[in-house]
Amino acid sequence: MLATLGVLAVLVVSFGVVSLVQGPRLSSVDVNEAQAIDTSGSRVILTANQSLAAIDPDQVTVEPAVPFTVDAAGRNVGIRFTVPLDDSTTYTVNVAGVTSSGGGPSADLSTTFRTPASSIFLLQRGSGDVDDKIFATDLTGEAGVPVFTHPRISDFRATPELLVVAVEEADGAGSRLLVMRRDGSGVRELTLPGEGYISSVQVSDRGGLVGYSYSDRELTDTTGRASVLVTQPLSGEAEPRVVQVADKDASVADWQFVPDSSSLLFIDFDGALSVEDPTGDAGVQSMGLAASILGINRGTYTAIVELNDASYVELDLTNGETQPLEASDPDYGPATTIVPLPDGTLRHVVQRTEAGMPTGQAVIRVDEDGKAEPIAEVSGTDAILQVCASPSGQYAAITVAPDLPSNDYDDLLLPLPTTLHTQLIDLSDGSTMVTLEGFDVSWCSLPPSP
Repeated sequence: MLATLGVLAVLVVSFGVVSLVQGPRLSSVDVNEAQAIDTSGSRVILTANQSLAAIDPDQVTVEPAVPFTVDAAGRNVGIRFTVPLDDSTTYTVNVAGVTSSGGGPSADLSTTFRTPASSIFLLQRGSGDVDDKIFATDLTGEAGVPVFTHPRISDFRATPELLVVAVEEADGAGSRLLVMRRDGSGVRELTLPGEGYISSVQVSDRGGLVGYSYSDRELTDTTGRASVLVTQPLSGEAEPRVVQVADKDASVADWQFVPDSSSLLFIDFDGALSVEDPTGDAGVQSMGLAASILGINRGTYTAIVELNDASYVELDLTNGETQPLEASDPDYGPATTIVPLPDGTLRHVVQRTEAGMPTGQAVIRVDEDGKAEPIAEVSGTDAILQVCASPSGQYAAITVAPDLPSNDYDDLLLPLPTTLHTQLIDLSDGSTMVTLEGFDVSWCSLPPSP
């Protein structure tokens, strides 16, 4: 027994000496790679074998470079990515010079993980007796499978766990809002504010909310609600809530959820621009007057809006301050939509002659320094209806309606040409990856603009 105790004592001392000599070591890593490409705010947590001294953010590096914050306590070092990550990419996270809270030698904590390939959803509207379909597919378009069909799908949005689908009843009987798992199972219906029509369906990044514009089916000059803004939980656990300004239901001309939040930015029909967080108590906050919302930057709470004098400004939603949006170099003129990227913007513009006559349309990529180049162009009778980007800004999706004069429109609440093609573009080199039939790629936060 004494001999055994002696051996154990020697081992304990030996392990303690090794620990003191080596410094802290990595014992486990926690990261959700799939979530990291869909949303901002994902984390990788490195757990050491002992409690650590304070960690300075300068000790942490991520390759390829991506913005992050650091939160360390006890044995854990949490690195939170403030933007979504690229798909099919290997990331290395290193924490240099880590020491024990009790002192001793330093060591590096390092881990590597690889994000999965992206998958998307795409809406294809049928014609005649063919139902509309929402497809799931990879970025090659070779693995497409239908996950939901209905005779009349007006719009849909995707979250990391759910699909939110707006459908229309035949003969103008009104809209329905359905929620289901991403494979199309578990369909349930959300209660609407009444019998009517919904459009501009959007989902929040935080708070589990869906929002939409709602109009009663029965409208007169004195009765009924028209284009009121509604939010409600995707869980269905609460009734729909109509946004109010000065104790009156707000009829809105334009609106968007603010990325990375549950807040919404909207313009009423009088041109008043306001922001509200439905989950908070601050109420509606005035942001002045505006003509349209062109885009909202992810992670910075900065909106790009068009003012009533047709000028474009960047609006800080935290304090209401504005600054002019810099023109691109070369200047391609005003944009109809702007899609913010982590390192710039995508701008949909109409190309014109010197006399102002339209000749075509283009999507221009503008980097942080204002340098611009086209990534897609159409001319003649073709038209660009929708421009979206993947969550990290790695890819773009551009929906084109070919030959508009002979491209018949359908009869849904949001009427669209029956033939639509979506080009997927790799923004690293501007190459076209594939062209898919359909529109409304699940990267899009807004419906097309016909």
